[in-house]
This record gives sequence, structure tokens and C-alpha cells, in this order.
Amino acid sequence: MKTIFVAALKEETPKLSKFYHTGVGKINASIKLMELINIYKPSQIINYGTAGSFKKNISGLIECTTFVQHDMDARGLLDFKLGETPFDPISKIILSDKGYICATGDRFVKNQLEINCDIVDMEAYALAKICELHDIEFKCFKYISDYANDESSNDWIENFHKGAGEFLSLYPECK
Repeated sequence: MKTIFVAALKEETPKLSKFYHTGVGKINASIKLMELINIYKPSQIINYGTAGSFKKNISGLIECTTFVQHDMDARGLLDFKLGETPFDPISKIILSDKGYICATGDRFVKNQLEINCDIVDMEAYALAKICELHDIEFKCFKYISDYANDESSNDWIENFHKGAGEFLSLYPECK
């Protein structure tokens, strides 16, 4: 099995040498992942990164298995729901019911969202959808760096690099 490890930022993966970095946001992540797929033809993609949580009981390194977009809002058009992409059959990606729901969007979240989710990030939905469309196994691990509140910016800066060691304990081959 050919596995590729991806994260948004090099700063999130200190001492993890086997990672490719996509850049921040759904578009940057999509472009880079498609380039990597075209070059390496992987059968598995593993994403690691940081995320904010709305729930104080969620901390450390977690696995996400359901992915939605929190910034896709076409509710004013016909009867679409928040997170549903118009005229696209894939709006929610469910890999397993054992894991957390990650809501992806192109903004740094500092307050509660209307969509049902456990954590928020800026890339995972895009990565999961590409893997779904290309029949590539996808795994996603997020380190909770903040609690999506007024302190999130400072908390993220203080914590974004801390989860790499926990990820390394799962995948020692990344060193």
C-alpha cells in the first residue's frame, strides 16, 4: 500500500519528515493533493493537522471519520441545507460512525456554528472528497489546538506544534 501523509503547514509537523504540505484552505489543499495523486498514485492518504473544538471534553489527538463543509451555505437557493453543495450528490462524507465530525471551511472559527460538528478545520473535507472521488482510502487525525472561541487565535499559536509527537506515536514511520 502506497501511503502519502499530508498536513496544511510545515509548522504543524515539526520533526515529521514524511509529510507533504498542502497550504491552508480547501482550494490549496485540493490543488496540492491532486498533484500528489497524479505523481505518486497512492492507495491511502493520511491527513494530520490542527483543529478547533466546540466541546471541552475533546482534547489531544483525535480521529475524524465524518466530514462536512460549514461554509457552504446555499439555503437561499431552492431547499438546500447548510453544508449541502447545490446539485452535488456528495455533501457529507462518512467513513465510519466511530470518530468525530469535522466541519471544514475557509475561515478561522471563533464561535459556535449552525452545523452539527465536533471540530472545525480548513482542509479535511476537501481532502476526504478527493479521496472519495478517486477511490483512495482516507484517514484523518486532528490535534485540538483551541476551543473555537475568542481565545482561539492565541491558543492556536501556542499549541499548533504540540500534536506532532502524539501523531508520531501512531505512525512512527513519519520520523
